[in-house]
Amino acid sequence: MGRILEPAAETFPTTADAVVVGGGIVGVATAFWLSRAGLDTVLIEMRDGLSTLTTPNSIECFRAQFTEPPMAELALPSIQVFDNFAEVVGLPGYDISLRHQGYLFVTDDEGQLDDLKAAVAQHHALGVADSEFLAHDDLLARFPYLSDRVVGATFRQGDGWLSSHEATQGFAKGSSATFLVGTRATGIGMDALGVCAVGTDRGTIATRTVVNAAGPFAGVVGRLVGVDLPLEPVRRQKVFVAPRPQIPQDAPLTIDLVEDAYWRPETGGAYIAWVDPDEPVGEPAEELRTDWDFAAIVLEKLVRLTPFWGEIADTLKGEELHPSAGQYVYTPDEQPLIGPVPQVPGFYVNCGYWAGVMLSPEAGRRIARLVTGDMRPEENPLRPTRFAEGIMRQGNSFLRGRH
Repeated sequence: MGRILEPAAETFPTTADAVVVGGGIVGVATAFWLSRAGLDTVLIEMRDGLSTLTTPNSIECFRAQFTEPPMAELALPSIQVFDNFAEVVGLPGYDISLRHQGYLFVTDDEGQLDDLKAAVAQHHALGVADSEFLAHDDLLARFPYLSDRVVGATFRQGDGWLSSHEATQGFAKGSSATFLVGTRATGIGMDALGVCAVGTDRGTIATRTVVNAAGPFAGVVGRLVGVDLPLEPVRRQKVFVAPRPQIPQDAPLTIDLVEDAYWRPETGGAYIAWVDPDEPVGEPAEELRTDWDFAAIVLEKLVRLTPFWGEIADTLKGEELHPSAGQYVYTPDEQPLIGPVPQVPGFYVNCGYWAGVMLSPEAGRRIARLVTGDMRPEENPLRPTRFAEGIMRQGNSFLRGRH
């Protein structure tokens, strides 16, 4: 079982086969698979606990409805891991609160219908055979809370959400890695062979393999080895709305494709959010402000296609709204960077996510396969050299946060 500790001098490890930088779900899943591959693995996290920065500020959902082949290649096996989580991590009965309530991408714009139908066809081509296109009558029959103005949607019942905190902790507990919290990376040592050590504010760990899974801080970690990674952190906000009887708790994650606003039920209430296309690229930050009017903006957008939100908005009090914010991280093609950085032998990246929670299981396993040689770098379409190689393919899945 993995050890999670704030190290003292006598408990600080001075050597490791691999060091992972970053203790969100992506980094912890990476440490899990590296340790399962037989590597003595240490993860360092600058904050006081695992899964305390970006991971818990996500909406904690997963989907297989991707149109990009490299993303689908990560999503499908990741969902299989979530579906069999207790068995995968070796913790009988372990519960990550998995809910298969679906993703519903819905529109009232007839001009989007061809795109919806094309997306479903691409889902099927990529092995997601249970993705559906739904027209007006089917939509209202299956989701009666929708407005009569809806004209079409894509839907997959097998999509859903989970407890990202419990999943992160499960990966940690099910591993044989050591997790050092309250431990900040301050440098990465190099010699003629490549990476040779990771310096921290508590000591130095000798290692030949470092995985940068530092989320919005991955660019900072990249610069420790002189690498400028193409990463853009962008603030994303969400609001928890306190329980209300009007909120259907059996509903899927429901996304208005015209407004890029969405909601899903949660413990009698709901999470609501909006992907603001004008939100600027920012610097990585541990503390992010929330906008006082964000909830009102989202509610106004949601009323268009889910009218019950209007009734709720009319009676909401400020204390019933709980905003939070995290950072998505975008790359030039809106797909993550996974794999070795050739100019720095021993340095790997697993970063650049706007969909980190949902893709983390298979992304972490891929890093382990690359480190152990079970997968060749050229077999990995998300390798960080793809831009220089000219093989970049722009992402076009719905709700990426970029247009």
